[in-house]
Amino acid sequence: MEMTKKMQDAFNEQINKELFSEYLYLAMAAYFDAKNLGGMSHWMKKQAGEEHSHAMKLYSFVYDRGGKVILKAIAAPKTEWKNPLDAFNEAYEHEKFITESINKLWDAAFSDKDRASMAFLKWFVDEQVEEEANASEIVEKLKMVGDSKSALFMYDAVLGKRE
Repeated sequence: MEMTKKMQDAFNEQINKELFSEYLYLAMAAYFDAKNLGGMSHWMKKQAGEEHSHAMKLYSFVYDRGGKVILKAIAAPKTEWKNPLDAFNEAYEHEKFITESINKLWDAAFSDKDRASMAFLKWFVDEQVEEEANASEIVEKLKMVGDSKSALFMYDAVLGKRE
């Protein structure tokens, strides 16, 4: 069964959101590089790579279903944050936004009786649980770090070990 135009448009919108996520995390990496927080920059670059792979999974699925990918402009992300906690809190909020968007996409597939899309999107639903949990954990640890530069330095090293 081919993907309907409605579902194709919804998938294209999600591809744009995933590519924006990649761009946002690269902007955060650049912010951390400018602050000499190489571990946090590394974490964000890894996250940007994950978001790119998410966009490409969606991209391939659209073509597997006989649809067409139509790329639109990616909005410019912000480039400055008050501090690392502010940046990671924005990342957490963004992941919650993406979760809501994936859920809406699944709901659209359900209402369209598009079982192939529903099955495909289950991976994304599960992935968002992990994405939110990871970002939330970092936010909570940065809250514990507070204004301690030595604790921030140590936590930066921990985040730099992300594979």
